[in-house]
Amino acid sequence: MTRTVYTVHWTPGTDLLVGTCHCGAEHTFEDPATLWDWLLRHPDGHRPVPAR
Repeated sequence: MTRTVYTVHWTPGTDLLVGTCHCGAEHTFEDPATLWDWLLRHPDGHRPVPAR
């Protein structure tokens, strides 16, 4: 069984959230709903970054 992992980090001292997709792509948002929309709609067909 594989699991998809998304991470969200808050930037201290700001209203910014950084979302990281399971493929390694990152994007910064102010609105948490927009962040999750991006994470869940991130381009289909990409694969996670291989584990090292």
